Order: sequence, then structure tokens, then C-alpha cells
Amino acid sequence: MTAAVLFLSFFIFLLLSVPIGISIGLSVLVTIFVTGAIPIDFLMRELVTSVDSFPLMAVPFFILAGEIMGRGGISERLFRVANALVGNKTGGFAIATIITCMFFAAISGSGPATVAAIGSIMIPAMVRQGYDVKFATVTVAAAGSLGVIIPPSIPMVIYGVVGGQSPGEMFIAGIIPGIVVGLSLMIWAYIYSKKKGFTGNGEKTSIVKILREVYEAKWALLIPIIILGGIYGGVFTPTEAAVIAVVYGLVAGLFLYRELKAREIPSVLINAATTTASVLVIVGTATAFGRFLTIEQIPTQVAQFMMGLSDNPIVIILLINLLLLIVGTFMDTLAAIIILTPILLPIAIELGFHPIHFGIIMVVNLAIGFITPPLGVNLFVGSGISGVSIEKLSKAIIPYFVTMIITLLFVTYWPEMSLYLVEVMKEFRAGLE
Repeated sequence: MTAAVLFLSFFIFLLLSVPIGISIGLSVLVTIFVTGAIPIDFLMRELVTSVDSFPLMAVPFFILAGEIMGRGGISERLFRVANALVGNKTGGFAIATIITCMFFAAISGSGPATVAAIGSIMIPAMVRQGYDVKFATVTVAAAGSLGVIIPPSIPMVIYGVVGGQSPGEMFIAGIIPGIVVGLSLMIWAYIYSKKKGFTGNGEKTSIVKILREVYEAKWALLIPIIILGGIYGGVFTPTEAAVIAVVYGLVAGLFLYRELKAREIPSVLINAATTTASVLVIVGTATAFGRFLTIEQIPTQVAQFMMGLSDNPIVIILLINLLLLIVGTFMDTLAAIIILTPILLPIAIELGFHPIHFGIIMVVNLAIGFITPPLGVNLFVGSGISGVSIEKLSKAIIPYFVTMIITLLFVTYWPEMSLYLVEVMKEFRAGLE
């Protein structure tokens, strides 16, 4: 009865177009009023205690760092490096766009932020180069999903907090899968470009040109090295790394590249604060929703049901992937992680999956949700930049969607892809001790 009221009210609010964070909170309130199962102040307490976490403090700082670096000329310099590497090849601009998104993903930790920062530069540039505007938009939208796969990643921080795992180990585990997803997107971009005759920029490339662009972008390229190197080297925590990213971004934007103006800082802070507020509302209400499910022992019931469907781990994890893909089409990534991790992680562990590996599976699954309607946040951001309708983009994104699904299967059934660097780092640290 309690679970029925909780989920029914949640879906009703979603159908009424109530924002996801508010929908979750209202469904908890409705269930409390209807069933009287728990005290009325439960939601208020959870909203406060859920965000009282040191690792969670990384989220607002990474959001602010992404805003600062998007304004500070960093994204344009990253593209120049990528363009010097592959711009003269077939589909070079598309491939360079994906590479740029991979670089920026290692800075921002957010999918929509990556699309906004890179798309505003690259979509018009690709169109001027002769690319179809739909293809240009969906390329940026698909590559933008790397923002949550390549570390640092805000969803990885959330999974670490909810699942009791190290955000630093999640970051390490996301490196190879993120690169593999990026390479798979490049392969399709090349195939499509060759089919449509999208040639390179006609400029000759050379080691000298590449080194010149790398030198010009040195301050931007140092950012992921400093952030991730410091985390993996044990110099600072992910939360401290997020603060360092903010400070470095300000210094680079204001004094090194001088493209971020002092008068723009208030608007940067306002944008970051608005995004942070919406994220923390989702975190708070989703945590309350998940805690409610735990009190009602719904995760245990779901686990027993799914384990009863088959005794084959391959089949069960395939069903979990399908569930996550469906959830990702209509639920925010952070909310999905907070609600579903307590339900699905015990099942994954029972099947023999490493918690870190399963976290990467969840993140990659839900990253695909960034390009799948009706939520499809990256598509909406891309549509706002290019002016192409969501309906047209939804059709154009299908090849990239299929490409990411294929890559997801590799991530799921090849655990070494996620765990290899984690084990290497553990052995390295053990050697130092």
C-alpha cells in the first residue's frame, strides 16, 4: 500500500510536468499524509541531513568550476588542440568536437555544462565547415554525455556517497570507460562523415603546429592533470580538488587568458548557485524517497523478485541495464542514483559485481539518458544553441544512441575495463607504503 501510494503519486506529479526534485518531495509528503507510516517531519530532517556530507561539498564547487572555465576561454583553446590533431582528416571537425568534449569533461563533471560550453563554439563552427546542423548538434549532445563518465564526475561523487564507495576510486575507474565511449563516438562520426563527404579543414598539420597549440592551451590542459593527479596521488580529496579547480579556473580566466572579466563573476556565481540549488533539492528529496523505500523494505522485495526471475547473472544484469536505461529517459541522473543505488547495489554484489564496477555501469547507463527523450537534457541544451527541434534531434541521435549501447555492453561484461586502473593504483600506493 505504502509503495503503491509513493510511486503512483510520483508518476502523477511527473505527468503534470512538476520538476523532478519537487515531484519526489511531494510524493513523499503525500505518502506520509495518506499512510501515516512515518512522522510528518521526516522529509524536513532528510532535506537537511542528506546534504550534510563532506564528499558532497565537491558538487557545488565542480559546478562553479565548470561555469568559470566555460567563460574563461578554456573550451576554445581545447578545441584548437583537438583541431590541430585531427582537423584535416575526414570528419575532422566532428572528431575534434568529441575530443574537446572529452577534455572539458575532465574539468566540468557535468553533461549539460559540457554541451553548453562546447556547443556554443562548435555547432556554428561545424555548420560553417559544411556539416549538417542536425549532425553537428547531436554530435555535441552525445559527446556531452562524457561529462559524467570521464572524471571528475558529479554523479560519481553522489554514487560514492550513497553506495559507501570512494569517489576517488570511482574517478579512477571511469577513465578507461570514458575514453572507450569517446572513441566509439569518434568511430561513428568518422563513418557518417565519410558517407556524407564531410572532409577535413584542408589545412596541413605538423608536429610544430600541434606543439604550438598545446603550448597556447597549456594552462587549460594542466587543469585535469592537477585535479586528477592530485586526487590519485593522495595529495587532496575530491572535495578539496573541486575547490582547487575553482581557484585555478579564476586565475586562468582572469589573469592568464584574460577572457573572464571581473564584471562577469557575479553572473557566474548566480548561474552556479542556481544550478547547485536545483541539484541539492534533488539530492535532498531523492534521499528522503530512498530512505522511505528502505524503511518499507522495498529494496529487499525488489532484489528477491529480480533474483527469482533467473539464476543467470548475465540475464539479471541485462535486466538491470534495461531498467536503468528506461529510468534515465524520464528521471534526473542524480535522483536515479540516489533512489536506485540502495535497491540495485545489493543485487549486483550478490551477483558477484564489484561495487565500483557497478557504479560505472550505473553512470554510463544514466549518461545515455542525457540524449534520450523525453528528459534528454543534452538534446534540449543543443536545441537551444542550434535552433533545431527536439523531434528532429531525437531521430538524428539514434546512431549515437546505438553506439553508446554497444559500448555499455562492453563496460558491463568486461569488468577489467573499469577495475584495472583501480587495482594498479592500489598496488602503487601499497608499494609506496
